Amino acid sequence: MSLTSAHSALVTLASESEHGGNHESLSPYVTGGAALLILLLMLWITTRFNRDR
Repeated sequence: MSLTSAHSALVTLASESEHGGNHESLSPYVTGGAALLILLLMLWITTRFNRDR
């Protein structure tokens, strides 16, 4: 990839992010809350399997 094509690709990517490329139905609070819930569930499952007997 040449420097010119890399530059044009970065400019195109930057111009798309200015318009708020996120979908309107995606709420950052819902996404973050779901990620937190999944991570806590994985932590709980891991601690259940990791008990010393």
